[in-house]
Amino acid sequence: MNPIENLVEKNNPTAASLANQPGDKVSIAYTQTRVHSPDQNLLKQNRIISAALPGKWLESYRMLRTRCLQQMDAMEWKTVAITSPSDGTGNSLTAANLAISMAMELDRTALLVDANFQNPSINQLFGIQPGAGLSDYLLNDTELSSMLINPGIERLVVLPAGKPLFNSTEMLRSPKMVRLVNELKSRYPSRIIIFDMPPILSHDDTLGFSPYVDCVLLVIDEGHTKTEQLKHAASLLKDTNVLGTVFNKATDNKIGYTGV
Repeated sequence: MNPIENLVEKNNPTAASLANQPGDKVSIAYTQTRVHSPDQNLLKQNRIISAALPGKWLESYRMLRTRCLQQMDAMEWKTVAITSPSDGTGNSLTAANLAISMAMELDRTALLVDANFQNPSINQLFGIQPGAGLSDYLLNDTELSSMLINPGIERLVVLPAGKPLFNSTEMLRSPKMVRLVNELKSRYPSRIIIFDMPPILSHDDTLGFSPYVDCVLLVIDEGHTKTEQLKHAASLLKDTNVLGTVFNKATDNKIGYTGV
């Protein structure tokens, strides 16, 4: 059995015909994936958009999704790492809500991978009990199919981080991880893979892993991210495809996304 795949996309056309028919709905059957029944009050408390009422906040994430997909589709990119210059900017929440927004597209599926082994928070955001995850796959060959979770949102699957890794940078650069990323990219033409990463200035995981994803999305925080931090982060990513920046926690009504 392929350890990676446990999703069956029903009536999924070929890659070419799927691209030519953006209105086709991708239907998913979960065979081994554990389905999590979310607490809607917790999702609201954690600002997860699947529990949000329609409004400017929800539309901001939809706009972010649309602009990201436009650029990613134009470049035929499937994988994006989301990071920030420093802690506390909300990049994990951005990753979660962007993944949900991607899954709202009828012709897409989204896989959200928690690759922040230093401070994993995707489980907490969705109210998922901690358990095995990506680190267990990398260290112990645990079948990935046994660790994937549907968080109660159609067409979205979460791969938790698992146990902490002391040598996380080395594991993220390992041949096994690179093979996994390539397999995830090629398995389904409709899938977007989002990696939630640690801050780029405080850990070297993101910088070490960035060559193996198609692009990076940088989250900055109004009133928190300093100009010097942003310049330093941009210099570290100079050889990386930077998809754009998300201006998070903005105090005005503007949509917090700009291209870099």
